[in-house]
Amino acid sequence: MRAGEKPFRGGKPDAGKFDAKKGPDAGKGNLSKPPKKAAAAAPQQAADHKKPSPDNQSEAASAAAVVPLELRQGALPREKLPLILESLGAGDFHVIDSGHGLKLEQYGPYRIVRPEAQALWPPALPAHVWDKVDAIFTGDTDEDGMGRWRFPREALGETWPLSLLGVDFLGRFTAFRHVGVFPEQIAHWTWMKETIERSDRPLKVLNLFGYTGVASLVAAAAGAEVTHVDASKKAIGWARENQTLSRLDRAPIRWICDDAMKFIQREARRGHQYDIILTDPPKFGRGPNGEVWQLFDHLPTMLSLCRDILSPKAAGLVLTAYSIRASFYAIHELMRETMRGKGGLVESGELVLREAGQDGKTPARALSTSLFSRWVPK
Repeated sequence: MRAGEKPFRGGKPDAGKFDAKKGPDAGKGNLSKPPKKAAAAAPQQAADHKKPSPDNQSEAASAAAVVPLELRQGALPREKLPLILESLGAGDFHVIDSGHGLKLEQYGPYRIVRPEAQALWPPALPAHVWDKVDAIFTGDTDEDGMGRWRFPREALGETWPLSLLGVDFLGRFTAFRHVGVFPEQIAHWTWMKETIERSDRPLKVLNLFGYTGVASLVAAAAGAEVTHVDASKKAIGWARENQTLSRLDRAPIRWICDDAMKFIQREARRGHQYDIILTDPPKFGRGPNGEVWQLFDHLPTMLSLCRDILSPKAAGLVLTAYSIRASFYAIHELMRETMRGKGGLVESGELVLREAGQDGKTPARALSTSLFSRWVPK
């Protein structure tokens, strides 16, 4: 979620993950996010671990085939842009300070320093504040680069408890600088939570490239029926750990380990529909069966499939992109064309994290983290 994409946002390892945001082994359902060992599924949770047989090898190989988007009929949705969705922080997280290519963040009890290419300015706080940190990510400063954590004060465990929007989950020091949550998404999660709570019926939410499941748990806690898809078995395992930590074991969540494109293709054939779809694809990735995902090649097909599985009373389709080569105008116009004839409103812009100082309440400079486009039926 920074200037580039997001790598294993957490420890990048599952070759079954199509994630470049997460690195070679990451694993995002053709784009997903990763974690630890998977816990046993609760009775009402269906884990759809599908191994391709010789008969569906061709489907696997062509899952991310480039299909030219045909011009749909009807009027374009109304538009609102640019829209800046800003988060000062929430729960156990806020940005303390940034500068000289770094950011200082508070994650629960720990203060962490990580690379931030867009922090071009000098830090606002004195050096002694930056010196009193618990963990520093060192190594490759590329978004997908591997590195390691240094602990200046004392050795820390691999995981620690965190909470956002009423959901408990585990933070984890991973080899790809990420700690298991992308807090800039708080803006989307808050919108989703409020939309679900306002609804007069249980909404069905599809979380593609769901990573460690924080968004899925926020949706379930608000009362939604959730389908969580990620190509990384480790990510699914981590998400289930988070589910238990949040005391949501009985929540109606389906944890599905699969390639995201293949999953939505099957859902379209089956006629299954969702009221809210969140999709957060990587820039590049490889799937469990050698599928290749390229954001700019395959995004139009993916969005078109997402439209096909939106319910008649859909509440929203949210796309987040972490590619620095694109403008939000690019995904904005793609979203409008995808939703042509559907009415509603397409709002696009950037997700921003604002520094909140040592007290977590003092607004200062803003860090742009990613682009987004969101269709809503207004």
